[in-house]
Amino acid sequence: MTKLSVNINKIAVIRNSRGGNMPDVIAAAQNIERFGSEGITVHPRPDERHIRYADVRELKGVVKTELNVEGNPIPSFVDLVCEVRPAQVTLVPDAADAITSNAGWNTVAHREFLTEMCERFHREGIRVSIFVDPDPEMVSGAKACGADRVELYTEAYAAGYHTDREKAIEPYVVAAERAREVGLGLNAGHDLNLDNLRYFLTRIPWVDEVSIGHALISDALYFGLENTVALYLRETHCK
Repeated sequence: MTKLSVNINKIAVIRNSRGGNMPDVIAAAQNIERFGSEGITVHPRPDERHIRYADVRELKGVVKTELNVEGNPIPSFVDLVCEVRPAQVTLVPDAADAITSNAGWNTVAHREFLTEMCERFHREGIRVSIFVDPDPEMVSGAKACGADRVELYTEAYAAGYHTDREKAIEPYVVAAERAREVGLGLNAGHDLNLDNLRYFLTRIPWVDEVSIGHALISDALYFGLENTVALYLRETHCK
């Protein structure tokens, strides 16, 4: 069964747009878990424009499922993760000014650095996932770095889904098969939604976890948060 981890960054964006603590990010995470989510994902960036480092520290004390902390492993991020010790850290090569993650790691070119990061986080008992494009060479490279999982960057799949979903999914199937061959766990995320999620998981049923934020929080504006979590769980549990 594929687990659903809800990315709550967008809730923090709304809070930060007005100051104060409405909506309450910590309470939202607790409610999302109560509604059935099997994990909470956050992606703190250096400018703290959405999730703040203080949020991550507070979430560690209240999340009852799995806390997944995503980000570029700059020194302040590494220190935060080692302090908080979430269940999983997902290493993402995004620039400080990136609106959202837009590419995976070149795990071959950055092997030395990523190996060092995997070793550092493993010493703290943290599972390590590396964010990669759907390229079997990058998947094998992540294994060589010592990662436990890869997260496939699914933006290209989502962009091509309505035009030719079979063509869009094919590189992901190949990359996912490579992950299974080399013994890596498999996550996926970015632009997955109620339209394209079920087909993705039907074709790649061994996905361990999907991390979904923007689409889920957007859908919650129409359907309500509890109903929306249930709708996404229906998709992840459909196999």
